[in-house]
Amino acid sequence: MSSVDTRNVARDSLFLFAELMFDGQVEIVRVKVRNLSAGGMMAEAGLAVTRGDKVKVTLRNVGDVLGHVAWVQGNRFGVAFENQIDPILARAPASTSDVEAPRYARASLTPNKFGSEPGRIRSL
Repeated sequence: MSSVDTRNVARDSLFLFAELMFDGQVEIVRVKVRNLSAGGMMAEAGLAVTRGDKVKVTLRNVGDVLGHVAWVQGNRFGVAFENQIDPILARAPASTSDVEAPRYARASLTPNKFGSEPGRIRSL
């Protein structure tokens, strides 16, 4: 698909942050994602970007996505992804499955020492 053909692809307008790393560099740059589709994104950042630069973008709930800079206009640029993603995932709240809740906020799965059912609050 040419860049003209992709203008009709559905994209989500949103505002979120992503981490971007240029091929061959170790520095990670935080960019603002202005819109996102299955095949690419428009980002904004105050950095030198050149059309054709290979990048790795880390999107919330999606993970690492490889792509290249398709266009540059001022401080905004487009990234075309190598593989399509589900843009709805990036819109969802950040996953907290890897973060354990504090002990006082967890429901008990075993009967407590007072003999009441698991997870129930005892009346005083």
